[in-house]
Amino acid sequence: MESTLVYGFGADSCTNTRIEDCYIVSGDDCVAVKSGWDEYGIAYGMPTKQLVIRRLTCISPFSAVIALGSEMSGGIQDVRAEDIVAINSESGVRIKTAVGRGGYVKDIYVRRMTMKTMKWAFWMTGNYASHADDKYDPNALPVIQNINYRDMVAENVTMAARLEGIYGDPFTGICISNVTIQMAKKAKKVPWTCTDIDGISSDVTPAPCNLLPEQGEEKIGACTFPEESLPIEDIQIQTCTYSRNL
Repeated sequence: MESTLVYGFGADSCTNTRIEDCYIVSGDDCVAVKSGWDEYGIAYGMPTKQLVIRRLTCISPFSAVIALGSEMSGGIQDVRAEDIVAINSESGVRIKTAVGRGGYVKDIYVRRMTMKTMKWAFWMTGNYASHADDKYDPNALPVIQNINYRDMVAENVTMAARLEGIYGDPFTGICISNVTIQMAKKAKKVPWTCTDIDGISSDVTPAPCNLLPEQGEEKIGACTFPEESLPIEDIQIQTCTYSRNL
């Protein structure tokens, strides 16, 4: 019998969405955030924005707990994730894109994430080069900026981070603060690999790569989780009960 890998949740080209209080076991990403693929996503132009993800427990042995892209050509903006538990997963937070995607992933905020037994805590790649067809624009470069991770702990991790931007189109504004990653006994000798990225860090163990220099807590304001709430957070979910008299 063939098995099909499916997401836990897919948020695609939507505004004001809330995913919360869930236990997810997935053969693919636990939460996949998307907005269209290559020239079709660019033409449709409907971003995913104002997305709240909180209080999740996720198991995803072959993929990410939270994945942004790779279909992100319509744009992804203002994603807020907090209070996440990740267990036995390939990566905690993953950003996937490629030349030809266009679009953007920006203003991403993740805090209070606990990770246990991970291949990577953080993974960003600009080399996810699958395409819908050969009609994509090779000059359509994605914009990845203002990516914020803070207040996280992880244990039994093979590699802390694999951060790979695009040559000539670096990922910028990456901010990582107050993160402690305990490496596995058979971890990679180099815990961080970074190419074509730019950002800062504060109080991160093991020490990040040189492209994320230590700035100190007094300069780390860019990592601050937004204080203002989104409209979706004020909506009260109505519940009802039903009983049947036999």
